Amino acid sequence: MSSYVEHANITVNNLHSTIHFLQSAMPDFRVRGEGRNQHYGWCHLGTETSYIALQEVVIDKPVERIPYRQLGTNHIGFVVDDVTAVSMRLKAKGFTQVEFNESHPSRKRAYFLDDDGIEWEFIEYLTDSLVKRNDYLL
Repeated sequence: MSSYVEHANITVNNLHSTIHFLQSAMPDFRVRGEGRNQHYGWCHLGTETSYIALQEVVIDKPVERIPYRQLGTNHIGFVVDDVTAVSMRLKAKGFTQVEFNESHPSRKRAYFLDDDGIEWEFIEYLTDSLVKRNDYLL
């Protein structure tokens, strides 16, 4: 068996807002489980084989961070069937697209910010060839 990412755990301000964002982009994502303990609310959102674990903020202290320049997560990428359709759904819901001007013959990508300012990447592969998908020289 090859190793793979099963889930990532992200702390957000509002579970329902982030669930709305992710389901707008990927309507096939379902709530696998959710609840609330004495400290915070949580939700596992995704498919049968992978998901995003969402946890609500406990201590609301703003963090000053320059993405891609300082320690921290920059974005999480999801493979989708149609990145143009994802982009249209997210724009229709008022989410902000991040400018990205790099093209590649084997993939299309779009980046969006959710209500917390978390960046999410959506990738559509245009080939089944793993060699072409993983070409980083272009």
